[in-house]
Amino acid sequence: RDLENKANDLSKLQKDIAKNHQVRKKYTIQLGENELVLKELDLLNEDANVYKSIGPVLVKQDLAEANANVRKRIEYISAELKRLDGSLQDLEEKQHSKREAVGFLSFKVLYLCCFDACINCLYLTLNNTGTTCF
Repeated sequence: RDLENKANDLSKLQKDIAKNHQVRKKYTIQLGENELVLKELDLLNEDANVYKSIGPVLVKQDLAEANANVRKRIEYISAELKRLDGSLQDLEEKQHSKREAVGFLSFKVLYLCCFDACINCLYLTLNNTGTTCF
């Protein structure tokens, strides 16, 4: 039962790690897109028209405001990536610990099964039943 619980815990950790990687990939793509937008905004003259997409509508926006919004998004995404990195490190440490526990319990189960088989073999041999273990 303990081995099964630890194996289930390990499986859950592996799913959490995969989910972390998916979210991290999404944020990495968003970060790249926003950095590209920031570079494009930096190339514009101060009097250039900038539009922001809000649903199906394009709304005129001040260049400085657009620049500030993109920088805030980059800051937010970078913070989320840093948080995800910390979370991933924690999950990987837990995964390592669970793998060791599962390995130890698997060895223990195997050892006990072999020990039980050896005791039965010894019993048959000592009682001269004519039955061999192998």
